[in-house]
Amino acid sequence: MSDTIYLDYNASTPVSQEVLDRMIPYFLDEYGNPSNKSHQYGWAADEAATIAREQLAELIQASPDEIIFTGGATEAINMAIKGIAKSRSSKGKHIITCATEHNAVLESCKSLQFDGFEITPLPVDENGLLSAHTVADALREDTILVAIMWANNETGVIHPVAEIASVLDGHQALFLTDATQAVGKIPVSVEGVDLLACSAHKFYGPKGVGALFIRESRPFIRIAPLIHGGSQENGKRAGTLNVPGIVGLGAAAEIAKNRLSLDHERHTTLKNRFENALIEAIPGLKVNGADVDRLPQTSNITFPGINVGEMISDIGRLAVSTGSACGTGKAKPSHVLSAHGLSADEAKGTIRFSMGRNTTEAEVDEAVRLLVEYVQEHAGQPAMQD
Repeated sequence: MSDTIYLDYNASTPVSQEVLDRMIPYFLDEYGNPSNKSHQYGWAADEAATIAREQLAELIQASPDEIIFTGGATEAINMAIKGIAKSRSSKGKHIITCATEHNAVLESCKSLQFDGFEITPLPVDENGLLSAHTVADALREDTILVAIMWANNETGVIHPVAEIASVLDGHQALFLTDATQAVGKIPVSVEGVDLLACSAHKFYGPKGVGALFIRESRPFIRIAPLIHGGSQENGKRAGTLNVPGIVGLGAAAEIAKNRLSLDHERHTTLKNRFENALIEAIPGLKVNGADVDRLPQTSNITFPGINVGEMISDIGRLAVSTGSACGTGKAKPSHVLSAHGLSADEAKGTIRFSMGRNTTEAEVDEAVRLLVEYVQEHAGQPAMQD
């Protein structure tokens, strides 16, 4: 695999060595259950979870008491949407979201329709951007939740979170943001946000652990548990805490905070180098979301007249994500790209490239070379139909 160029960091990042080093003792030596306060093993595990809570809270400018650990962002999102729906249904059954949300949000919302909830998925413009005015126009008296992602996982487009939050001032609706792709990559603050979901493996922590921020004031937020059992996490999420994973999440958050500016600058430079080289070499190439704020390391690119599934298979050295998702054995266009206005054929010609701390200039240049050579060789040839 040493010959493979990994450009899929939005899908998952490697666990950093420092994070792993901090986790290992909690597998081998400090293996107590933090719920057991009767001996030193339990005390040590509980203290480790407390420190991790503080580390994540500092990264997103929250209070440690507002952090609930989960098995990942998907669980956190399900917990937030379904928990709020259950606890606030007497106030209304209308939820606003966005057409380009991750399926964790869309499917969670969809599941509530069986219980009489009405879901309004708002459209985005051609750049994939959701306007705060669009949110304001969709608000109703019975709206209880607005669920809008901070940054899109496919295009990297960053929504105006602060503006959306201000639109909700004085309204009963709570504001949930899926910040899975934003936390650890760009500055994130929970100011104005009521609930926020994130996942460790998106910023060099381990898989299988995430968190949900739940604001404790303005107003107090009651959320019905998704998982029942013990009284862990203040009764909001039952089950023995994954202490090694939580330690890894906290360590990754601390590291991300300390190098946020450095990573941002470096990733922006690499992204610009990559996109500019491709734009110069390939006529008609389109960078989706190019005219709005995006994550510093995400490029979503449409190659005209090219079936990128075939291209990536033929090249064989690029680890990326394409614009067609395979569902039930049949490729279908990404709902995100469709919301941008891309046709099915354009989606088939689209790739998400996402860079990370380990990406080098040499890898970026080699990826450009491989892509340009393939396109030049296959330009004008009819793309194979599915």
